[in-house]
Amino acid sequence: MTATTTGLPARVAEGASGDRAGRRDLRAAASRVLLANWTGASTVPSHTLYPHQWSWDSAFIAVGLARLSPRRAQRELETLLGAQWDDGRIPHIVFNPAVPHEAYFPSPDFWRSSTAGAAHGAPSDIETSGIVQPPVHALAAWLVHESDPETSGRRGFLERVYPRLTAWHGYLHSNRDLGGHGLASVLHPWEPGMDNSPCWDLPLERVDPAPATTFRRADLTHGDAADRPTDLDYGRYVRLATDYRDRGYTDAGTRHAFVVEDPGFNAFLIASEHALAAIALTLGQDPGPHRRRARALTTALVARLWHAEAGLFLCHDLRTDTPIAEKSVTGLLPLLVPDLPAPVVRALLRTASGEHFGLGSTTALAPSYDLRGHSFDSSRYWRGPAWFNINWAVERGLRQHGALTRADDLRQTILATSGASGFAEYVDPRTGRARGTTDFSWTAAVVLDLLARTEEPGEGADR
Repeated sequence: MTATTTGLPARVAEGASGDRAGRRDLRAAASRVLLANWTGASTVPSHTLYPHQWSWDSAFIAVGLARLSPRRAQRELETLLGAQWDDGRIPHIVFNPAVPHEAYFPSPDFWRSSTAGAAHGAPSDIETSGIVQPPVHALAAWLVHESDPETSGRRGFLERVYPRLTAWHGYLHSNRDLGGHGLASVLHPWEPGMDNSPCWDLPLERVDPAPATTFRRADLTHGDAADRPTDLDYGRYVRLATDYRDRGYTDAGTRHAFVVEDPGFNAFLIASEHALAAIALTLGQDPGPHRRRARALTTALVARLWHAEAGLFLCHDLRTDTPIAEKSVTGLLPLLVPDLPAPVVRALLRTASGEHFGLGSTTALAPSYDLRGHSFDSSRYWRGPAWFNINWAVERGLRQHGALTRADDLRQTILATSGASGFAEYVDPRTGRARGTTDFSWTAAVVLDLLARTEEPGEGADR
């Protein structure tokens, strides 16, 4: 594999897992990224491209921060949860009032959360967006606790976050089961996190784009247009967000142009329900409701979104009540679910290393989209590049289901590629070439977590 370097020491770029000095230097470099991106109460993904707090970014960041400063990791999540709406939703952006509006679009004056979201209990003193992102937060909170149970217990961390995380899941189970099949639905391509995935192309065709004159793309100031969504796609994103805002951010009882059941979003929800069960048990509360929800979600996930002929979980368009045939890495994320049927797990493992994703054979890291797909693009946002947080999740899923050697190989590749790319936002899945911005927070964060787990007992491969 070839990869670009950005002035990092060679042994950092290599991330040599067998070399203690290389691991130390990689850890130091990743730590510097998180320290530089810390704002005092939370961490920005990137000071240039993403200068506010993002929901699922903060969850991954907290997991890595826990290896650097458990107190700071706890504060990361608590700051995010401090912007939670009364209906339980955790908004996908919490805006920093010190950042000029022109630095990012859509800015607070677009979302108007404190007024447009008032009926659903949006904070009056904090501006946020009105949509959500994948529910990784309870899993992150549990991993933060596990990294230093003593500090967590002394500070009452779990006691403080547990009610908020339970309310967040309650919102998803009640307000977002728009199909009535027991799965959470997403209402905007930004909500499942894989913003520009080809999975959304067909559902977006029925959305009339907002005129280009009505929005300003601050992302192109700091990012290469070849790496970013097209103006047409962006216009459709703006239209969907505008319509949702103008309906007061109401979920049920209104018609949405984009309504999709996404397997990755629901896999994170299941993993986080299991985490809530562990948190409840630690706090002396009943874990039963969370375990029952996790089982029900798992049953619904397999029944609704598993497609044996594809060897993959597929997204489902609720507007047309049809599966979306595009093969995305979101369909591999149910490896995070511990109780999948064995035939499903075996098929997912074959698909991960097969011709569509090539993990461990033709690709260094799992691509975000089908290598053989008609829309594959190795550089454009979520249409092919590999993302480090997603590969962290895949690594975790492989390990959970006993594919230990493959998990070890992926872990080492994540470490090597992250250092070589300058902690890139995402990379070409075949070459490791950096795309997007560099010094990206969740890339550095998952590196810190993987390095720490490399040294923990029981994490080695089945050699």
